[in-house]
Amino acid sequence: MQEEVTAAIAADLGISDLPLVEQQQLISQFGEVALKAATLSVIGKLSDEKRAEFAKLAEAGDVMAIKTFLDHEVPDHEEIAKAAVAEEIKRFKEFQKQ
Repeated sequence: MQEEVTAAIAADLGISDLPLVEQQQLISQFGEVALKAATLSVIGKLSDEKRAEFAKLAEAGDVMAIKTFLDHEVPDHEEIAKAAVAEEIKRFKEFQKQ
């Protein structure tokens, strides 16, 4: 299953021709960048007060509380996150062309 997911992500990123180890490294690094971009995009929709509240929930590590908070405060947070990831994929592909 993990190999299939890796292959699909590698195809999306256009790195399928690289050795598997390099693909996994790039996917891991890309995942970190994409996660940060998605998080910043969603947090950017919050007021300063709500950002502080989000930070407390994140520190506590309660995933369900974070999801409930975001569902209420940024109802379209999933779409915002997906758009941010899509933008990072686009940037990655443009970078590869250089």
